[in-house]
Amino acid sequence: MSALPGRTDALVIGGGVAGASVACHLAEAGVGTVLLERGTLGSGSSGATAHVVRTYFPGDARTGRLAVRSLAAYHGFAERTGTPLGLRRVGFMVLFTEERQVAEFRRDHAAQRAAGVDVELVSAAEAARLNPLLDERGIVAAAWSPEAYSCDPVAIVRGYAAAAQESGAVLCTDTPVTGIDPDGRVHTPAGSILADTVVCAAGPWSGTVAAMAGVHLPVAPEPIELLLTDPPAEPLTTLPMTLHPSSLRIRAWKDRVLVGMGRPGPHESREAWLHRLARQLGTTYPALAGTRLHRGWGGFLDATADGAPLIGRAPSRPFLYAAGFSGQGLCQAPAAGEIVRDLFLGKQPWTDPAGLAAERFRADARPPTPAVRKLP
Repeated sequence: MSALPGRTDALVIGGGVAGASVACHLAEAGVGTVLLERGTLGSGSSGATAHVVRTYFPGDARTGRLAVRSLAAYHGFAERTGTPLGLRRVGFMVLFTEERQVAEFRRDHAAQRAAGVDVELVSAAEAARLNPLLDERGIVAAAWSPEAYSCDPVAIVRGYAAAAQESGAVLCTDTPVTGIDPDGRVHTPAGSILADTVVCAAGPWSGTVAAMAGVHLPVAPEPIELLLTDPPAEPLTTLPMTLHPSSLRIRAWKDRVLVGMGRPGPHESREAWLHRLARQLGTTYPALAGTRLHRGWGGFLDATADGAPLIGRAPSRPFLYAAGFSGQGLCQAPAAGEIVRDLFLGKQPWTDPAGLAAERFRADARPPTPAVRKLP
């Protein structure tokens, strides 16, 4: 762990993929930057995902625009940071079980294409060809986006962290924030540091961190659990990440299948949830009926009410934030880092960030655009 300096221009709180991206972009712009992480780099929600970056988010072209720009950054990541990501195309498919879902896709398609998202409507038969485990009789059509890639979140965090340090940033791990004074002095067990600007990128803990600074961020921790099946009888040759309207999602994971389906309801036991998940899994993918499900990994996501991220500046003090990614920080972190850097420097970001600011949740603001909950 690096020693905590006495002051800094920008203090980034959170060492996940979003915080590491922000720190890298600030440091490369010549901003004196310190990053504080309560544990180890990438130990929070960045690792509690399906390890896929994609550009298509049903019903939410705002996030798609961020993801398209971020994916372009990932394709050049090794050249920029010296860290190869080993991106492997897997594709992303959203299943439709009702005609109204197809109609919603058609209404949203122009906005998605305008955002640069590569997605098209395919037949049930084509969906079954793309995902051989699928029972096409249970769907009417699907949305198919080839621009989805498996990735290593740890490599992304480490790459950004190394590039940030090379540009002069100081990274302090095992350093939780215990308080933030009105003048920007941030307290930790290792001492205090005075920051001209605090940047909150603390994932599920962003609401708590912001509250220390007297800022309200409408983000809450949401638990997530991913499971692994036994190896299928027939080896998997191709299997895109696939989302069912029930929120069941699967993707290939080595010789197994990675499975998730939300979380238990308010009055539902984990056993009942597992039974419900297994029943839906066997119905949608008959070859997986009766397969045993094993604990994979889990954690907490930083969720917002509309599933879109919070990126912006607090109106009352020098406090920036990049949070509320709802499990999709991997897909948006490079673009989010650019926006935060430009807001810090007083420059116009590459996209208008107004629609991403926390002010959209004010009681007198226009209602947020509804979006399908983003999935890890």
